[in-house]
Amino acid sequence: MSRRAASVAILAGALLLAGCGSEEDSPADLSVSGAYIPQPVSDSMAAGFLTVTNKGATEDELTSVTSDVGEVTAHETVGSAMREAEDLTVPAHGSLVFRSGANHLMFEKLKRKPLQGEKVTVKLHFAESGTVTVEIPVKSATYNPKTGH
Repeated sequence: MSRRAASVAILAGALLLAGCGSEEDSPADLSVSGAYIPQPVSDSMAAGFLTVTNKGATEDELTSVTSDVGEVTAHETVGSAMREAEDLTVPAHGSLVFRSGANHLMFEKLKRKPLQGEKVTVKLHFAESGTVTVEIPVKSATYNPKTGH
């Protein structure tokens, strides 16, 4: 085998190995579904619900949420008490669910009251995956999804 042919074979083998990653090396693969905001009764506060699904092999963490409609924080309900959530992990091959009576988005200091039929733009900021922008539809105040949100 010539020196050039040997070099090409070594380079091809190295490239082939470099392209072979284990599942542990794959990043989070996030998607959002089931998003909605019940039309708020209050002029200053609203709640939002959605599911973040991670099809990747690496967990990710929701670090913050922003929206031009007002301040947004992630909250959790523990027992009958609601509190701002510190760390919300989206597990590898799993989901982070925001639903009534549990984890939810809390919109405060609303600049305008979202009305049924509108969409509210929300940016979910993740530690590893960066920013995911979601257009959340505003539903009736009594909306109850069939998917369990």
